[in-house]
Amino acid sequence: MSEPRPRRFPPRPRTALLGALAACLALAMTGAGGSASATGPETLPLSGATVSGLHNTYDPAAFRYLAQALDTGTSMIELDVWDDFITKEWKVSHSNPLGNSNNCVNANTPAQLYTGGANKDLESCLDDVRVWLTAHPGHPPLVIKLEMKAGFQATYGLGPAKLDQTISAHLGSAVFRPADLLAKPGGGQYATLDEAATAGNWPTRQQLAGKVMLEVIPGTVEEHNPTDTLWTDVEYARYLRDLAAAGRTAQAQVFPAVHNAQAGDPRSRYSDPSIRPWFVVFDGDAATYVNGTIDTAWYDTRHYFLIMTDAQNVPPALDDKNPSASDAQARIARLATAHASIASNDWTALPQVQSLALPRGGS
Repeated sequence: MSEPRPRRFPPRPRTALLGALAACLALAMTGAGGSASATGPETLPLSGATVSGLHNTYDPAAFRYLAQALDTGTSMIELDVWDDFITKEWKVSHSNPLGNSNNCVNANTPAQLYTGGANKDLESCLDDVRVWLTAHPGHPPLVIKLEMKAGFQATYGLGPAKLDQTISAHLGSAVFRPADLLAKPGGGQYATLDEAATAGNWPTRQQLAGKVMLEVIPGTVEEHNPTDTLWTDVEYARYLRDLAAAGRTAQAQVFPAVHNAQAGDPRSRYSDPSIRPWFVVFDGDAATYVNGTIDTAWYDTRHYFLIMTDAQNVPPALDDKNPSASDAQARIARLATAHASIASNDWTALPQVQSLALPRGGS
């Protein structure tokens, strides 16, 4: 078990698509830590842009160090998290629930981001992100996607509250929280995240420079476990709802996401209507979202945050790892037109794609 660490944070058709892409690229920010013009995508609200994100960035086969994933300029990294109720740790691994298998090194300084032993826990991964952001002031907002592989284990002290404590201790004020979306500019707050989102209360990307937004989804093991009747999305949404009722939304660090693409309002799957307004983040397969059965404009007009995964599999499918830069850029532009907030992929060697920021909706 790792030694506890002190808090360290500081107080269309292809030709049309390519044409649209060329126009968008004139506005796009390129390169980690870059800046946009006064009329560029950084002036858009967080819900008004489409960006690229990387799948399973913790995997050493993708990057030797997590910082190298951040160096691509990507707007999203993904961590697979296991709750080890024996050691009371959050482990980061694809398939080992009792061990860490990742590229996190528990850095204290920027120089340490690219050295030392890896295979650390979630706290170390968050430390690496914080240290990297400190070394890249003004970096556009970053989403951290947490897949809770087997769900929470609140009975053993590893529930939503413990996850929030972990995130707060290692990312501190860098986190864009649900309470921040709820807060009205003139004072007071919206009653629910749905009310805040549909009112267009998202800050601009420029206002969120250097900030991190975390989303959490149910994991593959959890979703295939017939004995698990309380999935991550429902558990965190209930917790967030109850915090709001108690006047303690500032405690929450994470946005729960509705997982898997579905026509209509996918929150209707939840039998408890009281948790539905606490979902404004949606996460599912890109090819399903754009197959003609789902009105993705519905998400955009309501200012919901929509993550489309496996961007490469949208027909015509692209290479999983190494498509041409022009094809990959065109795919991000196509998903921008389809109202994605993030187009997730495994294109680790295309920084010019990872750093794209395009107007959502293709306008």
